This record gives sequence, C-alpha cells and structure tokens, in this order.
Amino acid sequence: MNDAAPIRYVAKNMRLDLRLIADMVTPGSRVLDIGCGDGTLIDHLFRTKGCDARGIEIDMAEVTHAVAHGLPVMQGDADSDLSQYPDGAFDFVILSRTLQAVERPREVLRQMLRIGTRAIVSFPNFGHWQVRSQLLWGGRMPMTPVWSRPWHETPNIHPCTIRDFFHLAAEEGYVIERWLAVAEDGQRAPWRRFPALANLFGEQALFQLRRA
Repeated sequence: MNDAAPIRYVAKNMRLDLRLIADMVTPGSRVLDIGCGDGTLIDHLFRTKGCDARGIEIDMAEVTHAVAHGLPVMQGDADSDLSQYPDGAFDFVILSRTLQAVERPREVLRQMLRIGTRAIVSFPNFGHWQVRSQLLWGGRMPMTPVWSRPWHETPNIHPCTIRDFFHLAAEEGYVIERWLAVAEDGQRAPWRRFPALANLFGEQALFQLRRA
C-alpha cells in the first residue's frame, strides 16, 4: 500500500500530454524520453509499467534533480546527441512538447525512428482558433495557456500546426498509428478523426509513428 499511493499521486498530477503518452507505451518496453525534464514520465513508466525507461535532458538543473532521485537521466541535446545511439535500441522514443524547440525537427524525427521502433510526439498546436484569432485581430504573437511565454522569452523556434505535422509525416513516409487532439483542460477533442477540425479546436496534439 505504501508504494501505490505515490504512483496514483504522480499519475494524477502529471501534465496532460504525459498521461496520454504513458497510456500509449507498452508495459515492459524499452523507452527513451527526450527532453525528459525532471524524469516524471520515466519514473511513472518504470513504477507502473515495468519499463526500462531512461531520459536525456539539456537543462543540467533538471538532470541533477532527476539523478538525485535515482532516475537514469543524462544531459544531452536532441539536435546533436541522438546519433550516438545504435539502431533499434528502443521500443518507444518520446518527444513531449519539445519538437517546436529543436533546431532541426525533421532530422530529430528521423533519428527517433532510427533508434526506436515507434516514436511518440506531442506538441502545442499553432493552428488553434485562439492563436489564429489573436494573430488576426491583435496582430501580435499569441499568448494562450499552451503558448504561455511572450515571443522574446519562448524557446519555441519552429511552431507548427496539426496539418503541418500530417504533411511532414507524409513527406517522410511515416505511418501514423495513432493520433489525437486534446484541450488543455483534459478533454479529448471529439473531432480527432477529422484533421481540419482538430487543427482548429485542438490545443495540443499527440502522434504515434513508425517507419513504413
């Protein structure tokens, strides 16, 4: 009973996209979480699904925090360090809310699907109606619960929309096994099977990919 309570607490308080990502991961699988922060997701996957989960994180303070709690996290940069991993080293490679912040998103995805059988990607949707409205009527970079930093402080250098990601996956020949759009308050968008509506109403998106 003492071990179960922390697990339920972590799952309840994890960020929405991390909870949904955890649902996609097969128990007992080998997992690499890129941009893992303090290691919350890999800790959850280890404790609840018995995964061999590890992470890389560019922020040394986050790495130190994770290692201090016994988590297998090392400092690394998605843009430069994924090439050091061998082909097929993982069952799942995860990139949560980081795609828009890397310098070479296309190459990062290629590396993810080289070293992993499947890739799971989450990102904030720049096509959401609130973003469009603020740009159209205010003429300034938008501020929403998901896009929560002013333009001069944000690490995001490659914002994309759900339609953009579908287009990129098609260009690269990736198979989209699962995808969904969600609202920040935790509701899955009922229009997730309709990309155009999801692109308008989904605040963030999750995709599970594999090579063809």
